[in-house]
Amino acid sequence: MTRNELIERLKDPNPSSMKALMEEAYRVKRENLGPKVFLRGLVEVSNLCSKNCYYCGIRRENGKVHRYRMSDEEVFRAARWTWENRYGSLVLQGGEVSSPEFVRDVTRWIEGIVRLSGGELGITLSLGEQSLETYRRWYDTGAHRYLLRIETSSPELYGKLHPQDHSFKDRVAALERIREAGFQVGTGVMMGLPFQSLENMADDILFFQNLDIDMIGMGPYIPHQETPLPNMDASWTFDPVRQLTLGLKMIALTRLQLPTVNIASTTALEALHPEGRERGLLAGANVIMPQVGEGVYRKEYLLYEGKPVNEKSPQEVREEMERRLASIGAVIGYGEWGDSLHARNRGAGARR
Repeated sequence: MTRNELIERLKDPNPSSMKALMEEAYRVKRENLGPKVFLRGLVEVSNLCSKNCYYCGIRRENGKVHRYRMSDEEVFRAARWTWENRYGSLVLQGGEVSSPEFVRDVTRWIEGIVRLSGGELGITLSLGEQSLETYRRWYDTGAHRYLLRIETSSPELYGKLHPQDHSFKDRVAALERIREAGFQVGTGVMMGLPFQSLENMADDILFFQNLDIDMIGMGPYIPHQETPLPNMDASWTFDPVRQLTLGLKMIALTRLQLPTVNIASTTALEALHPEGRERGLLAGANVIMPQVGEGVYRKEYLLYEGKPVNEKSPQEVREEMERRLASIGAVIGYGEWGDSLHARNRGAGARR
């Protein structure tokens, strides 16, 4: 689709058009990727963050957050459960920290996960902007996918969402370093932001395409009461229905534009609707990231208000997820890393 075609489909308010778009995207997903959905065991290793983004609940200046960093034992316990339950892959996600101590911690975690699983467990990192040396160190240690969300492909909008010491140019350069280090590259954006236009969102999809992205994690913007962004745009109001619609439209249009990438159905969709994740899958997504970390930390990693904090055990979460996915005809890719077909076709970040 051209930029104008993407914009027109984002603008179209007709419910029948929305239904047709979802069905078209789901068909394209099934034709290219089959019925499989890949699970990533999500371990939120730390909510310490050096960034001060105006939209994020764990931003540096939010003094109401109880800060934590998981111990080695806690990380390895979550990783072992993920491996033994054949999720095939896990994600280490955390706030953005680049201290030598944190780099050593992550390196040790990767080494331990590779060792305890005999190299069977795929490892994705989502730990922010780092140096090329750090990215190479983590890739050489055993991780092979990296997710760094850009949040918007518009430099002007990026400037409104972040303090002056946060650089759009540096963010894009970090994505380039990730690829240079050998990783499969993931990124993502938010939809329905203050100051954001539909033209911005169409450009986001073209940004994914132009940067040859392998995997995409994006979700509708949901405000957090301890952040300044919701009050910065007087014309913006939070409309859960609009946010969910934009989230699903962006998944569907991205699937049509990029048929072989991995697209996650994110937790933000479920925050807006009880069946939000299923709807995301039916709109073209093929990845879900259920939490497998310590329950005590889940309420401390609140990026936005109303984030579903599942207090069930990882086993209970798995059983519930199996039922929900079976209800929409999805097949779980147990024991598989689930690299995107797009990445496999060009041999990106391959380990096995």
